[in-house]
Amino acid sequence: MQKKLENLTIGAFAGAAGVNVETIRFYQRKGLLPEPDKPYGSIRRYGEADVTRVRFVKSAQRLGFSLEEVAELLELDDGTHCDEAREQAERKLADVRTKLDDLRRIEATLTTLVEQCCTAKGEVRCPLIESLQQS
Repeated sequence: MQKKLENLTIGAFAGAAGVNVETIRFYQRKGLLPEPDKPYGSIRRYGEADVTRVRFVKSAQRLGFSLEEVAELLELDDGTHCDEAREQAERKLADVRTKLDDLRRIEATLTTLVEQCCTAKGEVRCPLIESLQQS
């Protein structure tokens, strides 16, 4: 039987969402998570919707979305903005592909430099260091 996620303290909420309490507070300061009312003489309580929202934020971050982009996605969460969400995902995908191209170029350059280091026996200058100094 699944435990109902309602009436949680901030510590229990953080645990259920898989983050720490400071992450909850940070998300609240950034406007990604509403801060519930604090009843007089009591503490703030959180529920399942809050846990779901934090998990959404963390999932989006793992896909490379910035917190600003996550905030934009959260604004589109009424089910009527699929096109806008897709456009944002397409922009992120293009960004990821550009980064992958950059990483492949870096990999090729480093591979060549490492190979040159291994074959440069007896030379005074290291090909890797020399290449970096010339860049």
